[in-house]
Amino acid sequence: MSLSHSSDDDANDYKEGRDEIEYSVDEKAVLRKIDLRVIPWLALLYLLNFLDRGSIGNAKLYNLEGDIGITDRQYLIALTVFFFPYSLLEPASNVILRRIRPSIWLSSMMFVWGLVMTFHGFITNYGGLITVRVLLGAAEAGMYPGIVYFITSWYKRSEMGARVAIFFSSATIAGAFSGLLAAAISNMDGVGGKTGWQWIFILEGLATIIIAVISYWVIPDFPSSPRVKFLTEEERLFVIRRLEDDMKLSAAGESLKKAYIWQSLTDWKTWIAMGIYMGFDGPLYAFSLFTPTIINQVCSSTVFTHHPSEDILLACSLFGVGLVAYIILIASRSPALSYFAVYLAVSAIYPTIPNSVAWVASNVEGSYKRGVTLGMAIGFGNINGAVTANIYRSQDKPWYRLGHAIVLAYIAAGFLCSVLFAILLKRENARRDRGERDEVIEGVDNKRAHERNGTFQSVEEAKIAKGDTWSGFRYTL
Repeated sequence: MSLSHSSDDDANDYKEGRDEIEYSVDEKAVLRKIDLRVIPWLALLYLLNFLDRGSIGNAKLYNLEGDIGITDRQYLIALTVFFFPYSLLEPASNVILRRIRPSIWLSSMMFVWGLVMTFHGFITNYGGLITVRVLLGAAEAGMYPGIVYFITSWYKRSEMGARVAIFFSSATIAGAFSGLLAAAISNMDGVGGKTGWQWIFILEGLATIIIAVISYWVIPDFPSSPRVKFLTEEERLFVIRRLEDDMKLSAAGESLKKAYIWQSLTDWKTWIAMGIYMGFDGPLYAFSLFTPTIINQVCSSTVFTHHPSEDILLACSLFGVGLVAYIILIASRSPALSYFAVYLAVSAIYPTIPNSVAWVASNVEGSYKRGVTLGMAIGFGNINGAVTANIYRSQDKPWYRLGHAIVLAYIAAGFLCSVLFAILLKRENARRDRGERDEVIEGVDNKRAHERNGTFQSVEEAKIAKGDTWSGFRYTL
């Protein structure tokens, strides 16, 4: 297997064949093919990813701390150190993913984190726990942003929300049955001289390794690659054409240029997206890491299929429900009411994630720019897991008001950033409608064009060079 395939080659292959093929394919049939090949397997990978990441919360219930002799504070530090390599490596991982075949990069990451997860079952002290958590963070770093980026490379903007939601629902499934799975595995306590919590890590790690090996042959490449074999050549080129018609101008492939990365770093959308992601990732990690403990003290995610124009309404509504849920949690003195509020919060925060992810991705054009933007936004969101890993302290049980108040602040930040994102997108669309962003195109008489917006030999050149800043690009609200 080749370890890399230049997107330059992909683009050249596409340009040589695009005008020679008559597009007479069934669009719905092609979408069904893509859905069946791309989404279910990626959902399985993310299920294992989320399951492995949160298994330490279940292991704690089966005396992890006592067996390796650590304090509650040391346990919180172990949770925290995971997030630093996990978050910092995500933007770079998406750039590498674009340069290396997805089947190679995603599968290799999964194989390594499966090994590290298995090693969790052999630790005997605090130093060992810190080591495996840092390694796990580094190994898992590119999986979530990589999967999201990969999905956005196959679907039109109006199609991404439902697909990301289906894929992300696997995280909800993992959260729903991880406790039951851990309880079942814990019955192996004493088998082979291992405790129940050790077997939780070992068996989940081995399952991940097996799936990783299979993934080398199951995960397809980007649609720009001729290596995609589950589609005919005519279907593959049709997919690229329909993406280009949907303003995904780089669908045929583009070469890596520092300018594309710089475009992401200097784009206001990247920085506001980081605030949106912070708003749901903080609560997400609070759920995955501490819900087993919280419920132990006191005791379905919906897939939204919607039009892109509903993104802002849906985002604000879901964040709003989350705000209500955490206000109830802070005020509650009843175990039953707190339990209800936890489920209300879950029903709001989990659907917020795929909706917001698709919304941000649909408004960033350029393969590398979108990859870096998603990596930065997701990475910044995930680094906040280092905060929520320390907010549910044992001395605050059973009501955990400090933790709930901090999560409430996160949700409020996500709500405000979503509103700001929509306002600025709408304002920018209006400027483009008025011609304030028109570029100078040689040979085209346009009185509204201005050199400050760039000078290009053709509209096609302007599209490729400017991505979503091209005057003809319109943002979705």
